[in-house]
Amino acid sequence: MKLVELVEAGDVAGVVRELGVLTPDQRGACAAELTALFEIIARREHTREERIALCAARLGCQVTPEAMAVWIRSHAYFTMDAWTVDLLNLYPVAWRAELAAHLGERATTAGAVFAVTEHLVRDTGCPLPASHEFVLAWLYDRADGWERRPRVLGGAPGADFLERLRADDFTPKLLPLAVARPGRLVFAWHTSERPLEALIGLAAEGVVDRGELIHNIFADMVGDPPHGKQAVVALEALALTPAEHAGVARERATLVDHLLGRLLEDGTRMEIAPFMVFLRALASPPAEKALVVRDYLALLDRSLPVATYAQEMLIGLDEAGLLEPELLTETCERVLLRPEKKLVRAQLGWLDRVVRRDPARAGRAVVDAATTFGHREMTLQEQALKLVAKHLKAVDDSVLPELRTAAGRLSPGLSARAAELLGAAEPLGTAHLFGTPQDTVAEQPYADVLPAVPEPRPVPGPIATVTEVAQEVAAVVANDQDVVAFERALDGLVRHAHLDRTALAEALKPVMRREPKSNVDWVQSDLYDVARAVRGDEPRGRAVLMHRAVHINRTTPSRSCSLAGSMLASRLAEAMDVIESGTQPFLLAVPTLATGALDAAVLVERISALDELGVTPAPVDLAQALLRVTPTSDQQVLRAVDKLGSDAGQRLARWLREGGPAHQDSEPKGWPHCKPPKPASQGWWTPARPGVVMDPPLPQVAASLIGPYVGNSGLADPMAPFWVAQLPHHREELMARDYFEPRMSQRGWPRSLPFVVESGGPAGYSVHLALAFGLIWQTETDAVVDAVLVLAARKQLDTDLLGRQLEALLNHGWAFADKASGSLRAAAETGAYATVWSVLQAALPGLLGGTPDRGAAAMLALAVECASRCGAKGAIPEVTALADRKGSSQTVKNARLLRDALR
Repeated sequence: MKLVELVEAGDVAGVVRELGVLTPDQRGACAAELTALFEIIARREHTREERIALCAARLGCQVTPEAMAVWIRSHAYFTMDAWTVDLLNLYPVAWRAELAAHLGERATTAGAVFAVTEHLVRDTGCPLPASHEFVLAWLYDRADGWERRPRVLGGAPGADFLERLRADDFTPKLLPLAVARPGRLVFAWHTSERPLEALIGLAAEGVVDRGELIHNIFADMVGDPPHGKQAVVALEALALTPAEHAGVARERATLVDHLLGRLLEDGTRMEIAPFMVFLRALASPPAEKALVVRDYLALLDRSLPVATYAQEMLIGLDEAGLLEPELLTETCERVLLRPEKKLVRAQLGWLDRVVRRDPARAGRAVVDAATTFGHREMTLQEQALKLVAKHLKAVDDSVLPELRTAAGRLSPGLSARAAELLGAAEPLGTAHLFGTPQDTVAEQPYADVLPAVPEPRPVPGPIATVTEVAQEVAAVVANDQDVVAFERALDGLVRHAHLDRTALAEALKPVMRREPKSNVDWVQSDLYDVARAVRGDEPRGRAVLMHRAVHINRTTPSRSCSLAGSMLASRLAEAMDVIESGTQPFLLAVPTLATGALDAAVLVERISALDELGVTPAPVDLAQALLRVTPTSDQQVLRAVDKLGSDAGQRLARWLREGGPAHQDSEPKGWPHCKPPKPASQGWWTPARPGVVMDPPLPQVAASLIGPYVGNSGLADPMAPFWVAQLPHHREELMARDYFEPRMSQRGWPRSLPFVVESGGPAGYSVHLALAFGLIWQTETDAVVDAVLVLAARKQLDTDLLGRQLEALLNHGWAFADKASGSLRAAAETGAYATVWSVLQAALPGLLGGTPDRGAAAMLALAVECASRCGAKGAIPEVTALADRKGSSQTVKNARLLRDALR
């Protein structure tokens, strides 16, 4: 093709001449070959001339005005030059006028689009496009002042933007369009400040009417509210006079209604910030804000940024004398019990200013402030009590009964001070503890209210039908956290594949439609691959990796998989082999309790059944069963197991006689035990990780769970309940290992702690350290608090150990004392004040020595409440020393309160 040869030669003029010779149909026929040539040229070195020639050829092969307009908008980044004029002149005037109309409908400021459109308008005399896109492109072009190449029509003379607009013959037609719908130009997502600057500049010179411009901008904002940042830029540039501001009051009111409605929907800080910025920029006067005061009150219940904005608006209304006293009281009721300290302090400061401004309002103000007496933070209670004390002389005695009633909600550490201030006969704040009159409390010793100790849930028997197996598999794929469902489903696949694999495969067909979500570590939803193996489906790549896990030799740290995950993968891969061979009719390791524990008598029966069939159990299945079996002293069970003649039976008999693997202590060497306790903050106390070498050995993946530990260099997925179910009698050994290795995120890890504390075996250093980390991370507070309370209810919580671990962590760079105190407070408020006090009693000496941690004030405040409620007594030297220091910091104040409470 001659056109292709001309392109490859870089002959732009020759391309245009050749296009002039070809008919429209011939040009269209060249388009496909030119597109292929473009792909070739784009991947190799080429000259500028080749690129321009190819652009000219492809442009000239667009046979309709609409097609050429689409191509120009899609390939706009070429410079309109003389060759473009020659190429366009190949087409009739009417054809070019239609092209100008198509380009004008969706003009852009990019590349040659506007330049081509303007040239065509001036060349053909066709009507000037009136779309807002074309108007915007025109303003940008005149702002930039691009010079046209020879023979290209367009542009306007002038040294600056405004001068070019005055000299432009497009201005009389396009400028009124810009003024009529300025929002389309000013608030377009891709625009800048230049169109607005131009319009304001022209208004200043009287070229356009400023009043009309302002009115139209606000009308466009009402019709299609812009982003807050764009609105702020526009309003700042307009710099409305007071008269102009009043002239758009109706439009501003509509915008305020819209924006407040959006804030009522709330959202993240980034989502709501533009709306608040917009509202501030509108600068509504107090009289207009008073009309939407109920909206501001409703916003006080939303997120902190929204509530802070609403509080600021209400303060302004009060200072302007436009807020009714009843509405101030309602504001206090909505704000003063919120958890955000900054918001509460601001509200108390507002009340203080109210009284200083108008002492006659003191009575209602102090009663409003007393709402804070019910706040969970003692520091805020104290600030409110100080405010009441400051203004109490300005009120009459009629408010005292109401204040005394409110003071009954104060922390016990402030009760004596409140009683002295309000003239009560006995300390306030302790009149009723947990709804019990004080005289009754005095007769009964304090006792924590702890949860009932949960009983392990028994595991139902084997699944009876293939339909139920399919349903259970689907449940595990959808939610991989249920150990019981997983174990029954895995056993069901093995059992029913042995009985009738064809029927099972058919029942599993609907389950295969939904693959489990992707994980890095092995998880229970990987049971999906066992179901695929039953059906004979092509295995996923993950299933291939799963088979390798059976032969993993964990002598070096893993980069992604946990020990428990490798064990799980081995069980799944082995189950596929068992199903394929058809030798083993059921699994040994299915637990009898939801904790993962396996009753010894049941395991004896299962091995005996396999012995009768002459079946040797799969090695990983047997190893998991041994790790789960509950030690027993039942002589009948021990006699029955001694009668088993198989290797598996004899292995179980020896295991039960020896009581299973010996428990291993994870307390690190050097952990201080002296009395009084020496601070544990000399360094990071990594748990000890001893290992037991089994004889005869278990398969490597099983031995790794309790054998010598080789470490893990980074886990992507958090701990799951099945980790605990693999070692239901050795939770200390489990927690000493992968739980404290590097991880991608802290989220999700504490979620399994309730399963740990409900499991069996000693709860030593590692279990308590996991709880301590959970308390300071505060990512899964409910789970951590539940775990602490259940361990306490089982009388397995070592509060001294937990407290000193907290002290060690907080003093070793984990500066989250405020989070730790928040978690402990959540535990205390369930009724476990004595338990939490015991933890704090152990932690405080190390935290208060030298320079106290910045969060020590919160810990001390919680300690005051716990000690007061459980009646703890006995001085703590470090607390006394801190209380005797000079100063008025909150830490020192709280230390004094605790010192007094312990006397």
